[in-house]
Amino acid sequence: MAEIVSKATIRDVARAAGVSVGSVSRALNGGKNVSARVARDVAAAAEKLRYQPDFQARSLRTRTTGMVGCLVSDVANPLYASIVQAAEARLRETGLLMVVANTANDPARERAMVAAFRSRRLDGMLVAPGSDENDRAWRDLATGGAPVVILDRDVPGEGDRPWPAVLVDHREGARTATRYLIGLGHRRIALLTPGARMRPGRERIAGFKAAFAEADIDPEGALICLQESSMDFAQGDALELLRRDRRPTAIIALGTRILAGALRAARDLGHSVPRDLSVIAVGDTDLAAVHSPAITALRWSLEDVGRAAAELLLQRLRGTGEGQSRALLPVDLVLRESCVPPPTT
Repeated sequence: MAEIVSKATIRDVARAAGVSVGSVSRALNGGKNVSARVARDVAAAAEKLRYQPDFQARSLRTRTTGMVGCLVSDVANPLYASIVQAAEARLRETGLLMVVANTANDPARERAMVAAFRSRRLDGMLVAPGSDENDRAWRDLATGGAPVVILDRDVPGEGDRPWPAVLVDHREGARTATRYLIGLGHRRIALLTPGARMRPGRERIAGFKAAFAEADIDPEGALICLQESSMDFAQGDALELLRRDRRPTAIIALGTRILAGALRAARDLGHSVPRDLSVIAVGDTDLAAVHSPAITALRWSLEDVGRAAAELLLQRLRGTGEGQSRALLPVDLVLRESCVPPPTT
């Protein structure tokens, strides 16, 4: 008769490593306050005993899954990537596993991901809604019981249930950048930003227009060009703008593929930055920092967005969050070498 080998338990691992069960749990879940020696001993004991955590049993016992979801529109976007990384690191400290889903700004895919998160009964969710077509899906999500934190988007279902959110002050950031260019003498400025149907784009447009109104400058010079997150799309639009008889003398562009497209268009037309064209990036990405000349940029702490969102979610999971909690993070203008007064001809 074949010998029946019993499955190792967490207590077996604790006994072999000479530590408490709690220490084993923290070490295996990447929790903080675990010394390097304990983490090493626990890992060695778990490997020797071939220990596999029984997440299904834990879920039945605690009525939790130990997992949270994160829903974003473009995980390859460096502005999202840093937020996701910071949130994941904070949640991992508490033993939670974060599952990331990418919607590609597709409303149908977004609905499918919301349904998948709900069906798996995740403990909580961080979401950046990409479409106002899915208001019903967000309302259903809100009534599903799991806490939800919004990442820099409009808060769906406002008034029905408090939605904690971490928001960035894009309006004031855009106003500050536009004021700066106006102060240098620019009167024709183009704003290249993703669409106004989502909060960041709409807030930037509002701040951009407000700066022109405050300076009492002809609003015809405020050129708003709504963008897809595509280098080719931005390049085409920037080429069209820069070929005009009364072309913009400055551009404010989201600092990812859109900025890359605008810079490529300027290069193709032989326009020098900043002599012929001043440029400001929205978001202090690697491209803005390493470009020659270095690009003046609007900066906000992506890591702070991720950590703040994780903390709001942890408060809800612990039952310590009361009412509707919002965090509004500031935006700063980082001056570099890409902006000068406009050419005189």
